[in-house]
Order: sequence, then C-alpha cells, then structure tokens
Amino acid sequence: MAQHLLALKDFSKAQLAAYLDQALLLKKESKAGVRHQQLVGKTVALIFEKPSTRTRVSFEAAMYGLGGQVIYLSGRDTQLARNEPLKDMARVMSRYVDGIVVRTYGQQIVDELASYSSVPVINALTDLHHPCQILSDIMTVIEQKGAIENLQIAWIGDGNNMANSWIQAASRLGFALTLACPEGYDPDPDILKAAQAEAVKPIVVVRDPAAAVAAADVINTDVWASMGQESEQEARLKVFRPFQVNASLLARAKAGAIVLHCLPAHRDEEISDEVLEGAQCVAWDQAENKLHIHKAILAMHLGKHQ
Repeated sequence: MAQHLLALKDFSKAQLAAYLDQALLLKKESKAGVRHQQLVGKTVALIFEKPSTRTRVSFEAAMYGLGGQVIYLSGRDTQLARNEPLKDMARVMSRYVDGIVVRTYGQQIVDELASYSSVPVINALTDLHHPCQILSDIMTVIEQKGAIENLQIAWIGDGNNMANSWIQAASRLGFALTLACPEGYDPDPDILKAAQAEAVKPIVVVRDPAAAVAAADVINTDVWASMGQESEQEARLKVFRPFQVNASLLARAKAGAIVLHCLPAHRDEEISDEVLEGAQCVAWDQAENKLHIHKAILAMHLGKHQ
C-alpha cells in the first residue's frame, strides 16, 4: 500500500477494500466497548487551510480513539501563510510528528508535501480530490445495501472534488456510476477519461438528473458552490436549480434507494429539507462513518511506522 493517501487512483481494489474492512471492524469493536490503542505514542498534525467541523472533529476523535495525540494547525498557524517552501515544511514536520493530515486548496500542495515528507501525508480535502470522504460514503453504502459492485450509484450536481473521487472509486471498485451535471460543470476531464479507460462498468456523465437516478440504488449530492466559490453562489443557484434532490426526483429511483450528502447541507437548495429528513437519507450514518474510516486510515498508515 502507498505510504501516502492523496487520491483513490493510487490504490488497488484490494487496498481500498482493506480500508473499508478495517473501518467496519473498528466500528463493530467500538460499539462493543473495545478500547483501541494502536497508535499510543503517535502524534498526527492536522494542517487545515480550509476550515472544517466534521473533518476536524472526526480526525481528532479518531486519533484520540486510537490512543494517539493531535496537533491542530490552521492555515494562519503554519509557514504556508508565510510562503515557506513546502519541501522545507514537509521535512521539518516529519521530524516532529508521525503523520500529516492536510485540508487545503490545491492538490499540488499535498502532492509536494508528500514528495518530501518521510511520514504519511493524508489528503483530507483539496479542490481536486476528497478521498477520505468517499471512503466513508462507500462504507455507508455497504452497510445499507451490501456489496457496492452490484449497485448503481448516481451523482447529482457539481462535478467537484467529490465527483472526481467517486469516479476514481468506481474505476477501482467496479460499480456503475452516472453523474448528472449541468453543462460547464463537469468533473475533471482527465480524471474521467482515465477512469473510464480502466472501468469494468459504465461511468457516464449526463445532463438529466431523472435519467441519472432511473436505475439508482444510491443518490449522492453536495453543495452547489464549494468553499472558495462563494462569489459564484448566485449564478450557480440558477444553473443548478433543476438538479435539486427532492421527493420528485427520489421517486424516479429504485424503491428503497438511499440518499447521501456529505454535509453541511444547504437545505432546499441541492437537497430538499423533506428528503434530508426523510427515511431514505443516511447522511447521519455517513457523518458518523467519517470517524471510523479515519480511524482505519490512521491505523493503517501511521501504524506501519513503529
């Protein structure tokens, strides 16, 4: 397995399954009262240029839950705000901590940190990828619906970092994926092309949300304007309005289809309040599973560096 977790394309099907199996086991054990101590004596640095609630708390709780320690650094607390070369920062941080979790803007930041770091670098979000979130989403799908390779997944909305990582997951894990995006808001074309070339089941982009959910077992969405796109909010509201996940759209999916949202949700924008609060939405289980998948990731990556 790769030392760093930067994008899902860097891992085989078996390696991605190992994260999921470990997370499911850790969750089961936690519910049974097992105290995990795999990372006693270890320290992880959380470097967050982009603020977060769920990602920060779940990574901190995961590390503490494994017996380790956490140092949290916002963007203004690091040399990133002072233009120190990333390679210098990576080499210094590697002397202090056992792993680095980064939530930032450009993918090149985590890639360069990983190039010079002697300890694992975990991508907790960039504008291009969101691998940890998609692993927790897939864990939730498996709990609710069984083996994911047998399912049809629909993505509705912006072709953003979440969509890119779903595309890479589909190519590795072998499930069918249909993405409904407005014209001009497609996923990264290079990521899509590479994934389609490797996929065993269709990965397609369409313009009609109803067509995307017609055979769907799982419907997934996200905010229409991600962090850093606030100036586009009003324009995006108009473009994306037909892509709202609401009761009418949900009725077009398979009976018993589940709805995912990584949160925070803009209620009655990308998802209606009715659907978010409805019985088919599993967003709260999805949010909990961030804790368990983060425990698995930290244990598997930091645990190798004894």
